[in-house]
Amino acid sequence: MTNLLFVCSRNQWRSPTAEAIWRRRPGFSVRSAGTSPNARRHIGPADIRWADIIFVMERKHLNRLQAEYSRLLEYKRIHTLDIPDDYRYMDPELVDILEDAVKRHLSV
Repeated sequence: MTNLLFVCSRNQWRSPTAEAIWRRRPGFSVRSAGTSPNARRHIGPADIRWADIIFVMERKHLNRLQAEYSRLLEYKRIHTLDIPDDYRYMDPELVDILEDAVKRHLSV
């Protein structure tokens, strides 16, 4: 089982959409979280320890994680997907973008 962690700002649209898509796939355990203090589910050290691969939606999310959790991230695989905050939860275009972007980094 590979643990995937998806991160955006408020854990409202992009990362929960990614979580919903990839949790249905066999062989993956999936979580999502946000970097903002106002996030629906704020990321914490336990999430980072748990994750095998971390996907951030934008470079600013990676920067925030590195500023707060640099030590925990030392040996983690982290990928920036470059998906702007232009979509709602489960937007069909967002679903397609996430499926393509994440597949590029996984052996599926």
